[in-house]
Amino acid sequence: MAVLTLTEKLDQLDTRYQEMTHELSSPEVISDSARFQKLAKQHADLEAIVSKHREFKQIEKDLAGAHQMVLESDDAEMRHMAQEEEKLLAARKEKVEHELKLLLLPKDPNDEKNIILEIRAGTGGDEAGIFAGDLFRMYSRYAESQGWKVEVMESSPASMGGVKEIVAAIQGNKVYSKLKYESGVHRVQRVPATETQGRIHTSAATVAVLPEADEIDIKIEAKDLRVDTFCSSGPGGQSVNTTYSAVRITHLPTGLVVSQQDEKSQIKNRAKAMRVLRSRLYELELEKQQAAITAERRGQIKTGDRSEKIRTYNYPQNRVTDHRIGLTIHQLTDVMDGKLAPIVDGLVEHFEAERLKAELAEE
Repeated sequence: MAVLTLTEKLDQLDTRYQEMTHELSSPEVISDSARFQKLAKQHADLEAIVSKHREFKQIEKDLAGAHQMVLESDDAEMRHMAQEEEKLLAARKEKVEHELKLLLLPKDPNDEKNIILEIRAGTGGDEAGIFAGDLFRMYSRYAESQGWKVEVMESSPASMGGVKEIVAAIQGNKVYSKLKYESGVHRVQRVPATETQGRIHTSAATVAVLPEADEIDIKIEAKDLRVDTFCSSGPGGQSVNTTYSAVRITHLPTGLVVSQQDEKSQIKNRAKAMRVLRSRLYELELEKQQAAITAERRGQIKTGDRSEKIRTYNYPQNRVTDHRIGLTIHQLTDVMDGKLAPIVDGLVEHFEAERLKAELAEE
């Protein structure tokens, strides 16, 4: 059986895309909601690749035309213009070819998933709690700009403001694909509100981004769970209510413990706790899979271990630096207000390029 070349595969995808476009307008498909949705998703997934492939083919055609003009033109000025056009097109062809290869990389199956975001105050005392709260506000603002929904699952306020820890679900279009590189240690350098001498302090908070797992991803047996109920408590330990609405679930095989008390209903607290537990177990499974990858390849494609210091927020200099890709932005105020696109997009582009490099090295 003959092996298709990359060009032949791309031509096949283009043909299939055209067929799907026709099918989506047919009454038979429109009347079948499930079929229509499935086909529409496949069509949308192919759109970027097909569009980029068509752009690449047009550049090749224009490049051939410019080259022909260089060879055949008797007019020196026209020939010079054609040579300049040829250079520009050659550079554009190289760029588009790279973009096309990135689009053809195997997709991360978790990219489409919603996430569980966990932020915890680290070193730095009260200031670390304030910073953890600032980070949650930053991600909430970014989520709002993307049209995503943020739902707080669990929170523990810090004594001087901010949070000791907060767990939230973020739902929307391709949330994990955008935020998966945010896991790690975030460091802040600034004069805390609690500082009377005006000295700059360094504090930290940890961020974990977990793809939200559903029951299909992770099966949890009832026999593996210990469920305890207790009265909810607020800051300082005072009782919030006198009913046993708070829930603590222990997953016996792993020792993972999840508590939930934000809701007044025990049923709702249990449902929330199970969502968090399921996502943490899913992350454990992902870590096992990643551990099976060779040390060499792990070195090539770092994804931001949560124990790794990934970013510094320097308030005196209005500067944010992501240490993994050497990106520095002197717009800290905008970043903390949720304008994360330059950082998020830069990380995605960098790590996808690293993945492409690794894929090509293995061929």
